[in-house]
Amino acid sequence: MLNFSGREAVVTGGTGALGAAVVGRLIEAGATVHVPVFIAQELEAFSYRSHDAVRLHEGLDLGTEADVARLYGATTSLYASIHIAGGFAMGPITETGLETWDHLMRMNATTCFLCCREAVKTFRGRQGRIVNVAARPVTVPTPQMTAYAASKAAVAALTLSLGEELAESGVWVNAIVPSIIDTAANRAAMPDADHGAWPKPEEIAETVAFLASPQNAVTRGALVPVYGRS
Repeated sequence: MLNFSGREAVVTGGTGALGAAVVGRLIEAGATVHVPVFIAQELEAFSYRSHDAVRLHEGLDLGTEADVARLYGATTSLYASIHIAGGFAMGPITETGLETWDHLMRMNATTCFLCCREAVKTFRGRQGRIVNVAARPVTVPTPQMTAYAASKAAVAALTLSLGEELAESGVWVNAIVPSIIDTAANRAAMPDADHGAWPKPEEIAETVAFLASPQNAVTRGALVPVYGRS
């Protein structure tokens, strides 16, 4: 049984479908969860916005060093830092502008780097857990996803390198590697797909919560597929 009693977690992207599922699972396990919010409208569908165990931090840009430092500075007993925030775009490389490349690198790679760095500073030599989010196109070549795959490949490389760097400190760093997740937005975008094969946010949240937990005693430096049957 997962036990986060007396521990804090940061969940970026916590108001999204997967993020909210992770927040809910951590709350169930006894954690206090810090959730950064960039746009206030993100809170409208966030069912945990008034929960006693949730600390909201509004108006933060995770691509800005000062804002990320402010988020982690608000914690007092951080144990887990989970980085779900990110962006997506696809298209032929000839139609992929530099602005799209820069946007995806900032949304996916830069935010992950800054949050990882600040989490490590906040642990101050204590044990802890970091969980990042890569993507299936990193390991399974997928057409028309060059910029997206490259930005998520940076996340994967960061995870593997940092996992080795921190091994002796007792900070385990891992990343999940999702395919298409069964969300309302994805169903609307792909109405003819086999939705039943897609993993659900709550199912993936179980893997994330375990990797982020004290009960994860040995898994580090891993890219963990969460494909389900897709």
